[in-house]
Amino acid sequence: MEDRERNEQEEIHSKVMRAGRRTYFFDVRSTKADDFYLTITESKKFTNEDGSSHYKKHKIYLYKEDFHEFSDHLKDAIDFIFKERGEDVISDYEAPAVVSEDKEGKEENKFTDVDFEDI
Repeated sequence: MEDRERNEQEEIHSKVMRAGRRTYFFDVRSTKADDFYLTITESKKFTNEDGSSHYKKHKIYLYKEDFHEFSDHLKDAIDFIFKERGEDVISDYEAPAVVSEDKEGKEENKFTDVDFEDI
């Protein structure tokens, strides 16, 4: 019971961002010394062949002494991406058609089933 109370006290502030099958959690927590730090968690849902699902999580712990440098590097990376590729999201990928002949020698278009979820 005491551990549960401690965990509840540690979480000071929380924001959730849903993005498709991914969810991002931004949690401000408290250290034992009563200082704050940030955890950023990415949670991604996966569906098994039997229909059941599970989540994979990745977590970053970010402490106050690193906030400014982390923020600068994040902004720099985002600015680079926007400069090089623009701000438009390219989310609809159409697989290239594969042209082949059917049994009668007629051309037919076939599409390759490609999963680009992690790109």
